[in-house]
Amino acid sequence: MNENVIVVSEANDVERAVFYKKTYIHVAIAILSFMVVEGFLLRAVPVELIQQMMGGKFIWLFIIGLFWLGSIVANKFAFSLSKNMQYVGLGIYVLIEAIIFLPVLYIALVMSDGAAVVQQAAIITLFMFGGLTAVVFLTKKDFSFLRTAIVVGGFVALGLIVAGAIFGFNLGLWFSVAMVALASASILYQTSQIKDKYHTGQYVGAALQLFASVMLLFWYILRILMSRR
Repeated sequence: MNENVIVVSEANDVERAVFYKKTYIHVAIAILSFMVVEGFLLRAVPVELIQQMMGGKFIWLFIIGLFWLGSIVANKFAFSLSKNMQYVGLGIYVLIEAIIFLPVLYIALVMSDGAAVVQQAAIITLFMFGGLTAVVFLTKKDFSFLRTAIVVGGFVALGLIVAGAIFGFNLGLWFSVAMVALASASILYQTSQIKDKYHTGQYVGAALQLFASVMLLFWYILRILMSRR
């Protein structure tokens, strides 16, 4: 049977192991690619433009809209039947994540001990991601019940972010804490879906979903650590 029509939960042990290996390798590749692209942007993009991204509310709203539209396109491509288009989708998503992270990483890196803060956020993110992944695989629990809370929480968060950009108010520490919880729930949900619902040929799309949740987690852990400085 073609790998694209075998549900992971119905595959044999070897097929599941290959699927999981490919999925998490692609997550690692996406993270490494993000680091390379982000490093290039931090060196190539003029500081004035980065500061405009931070200071102009309409520019930031445009970036949010671009991120939303790009995410839709990237997800559509990542689940295409064409393997080449799947990689295009993952590449697009890595690029738009690098763009949206540019101002916050710039701010973090110009702070005193900024590099250490970024490193701490990355380590915490990876440990949380590993722990949440282990919870799904070790407990064998179905976390699909989290979907409604994630969707509702995502729309509420987006509304607050847009309102904050328009009216210029700071969402504060507790919003970041709530978003860490939302990102953690998303990792539990996506990992559960990967284990039970995806097809064995959808490892690129699965990797994109996990990468998106990891980056959301990293963003708000970084914001929390930055707020302490």
